[in-house]
Amino acid sequence: MQNYFRMPYQMTELEEVILVNDQDVAIGSMEKMEAHRQGVLHRAFSVFIFNRHGELMLQQRAAHKYHSGSLWTNTCCSHPRDGESTEEAAHRRLIEEMGFDCPLKWRFHFTYKALLDQDLTEHELDHVFTGVYEGPTDLNPEEVMDLRFISPAQLQKELEEAPETFTEWFKIAVPILREMGIL
Repeated sequence: MQNYFRMPYQMTELEEVILVNDQDVAIGSMEKMEAHRQGVLHRAFSVFIFNRHGELMLQQRAAHKYHSGSLWTNTCCSHPRDGESTEEAAHRRLIEEMGFDCPLKWRFHFTYKALLDQDLTEHELDHVFTGVYEGPTDLNPEEVMDLRFISPAQLQKELEEAPETFTEWFKIAVPILREMGIL
């Protein structure tokens, strides 16, 4: 695991995502907001961190995020940079968003396309990583409004009763994690 130090993170209009085909082969890059306006398939990752009791650490996205603000989601998520492996990016973003790092294990990937707020479309090939962590956090207020741990049973209840309070990608990944016996 590579060591990272916490640096302030702020998305700029110049940030790019890696465009991929349906086999996850890189075919170019595009400015991040333009990729979301056009709904172009790009590489992404989602990290799910659990405590030793099997509870999932949820993140509530900052209200001012460029999409899905104030929604609950997995511990962190983002996009790898050119020349950065998806796992390296997952560790980087854990530190940038949540203020900690821990060992991660790649589990699966899935592709989805979802219309979001702000007239944006997520079309991602999303790699899912899991880990276990119980130490301190240092939330980046530019990215995260709140966090909480939730049991699998309580999560299922909330997803059934108020699915609109969760991000689109999270609602796709959770049943897969459940089917795999991880959640």
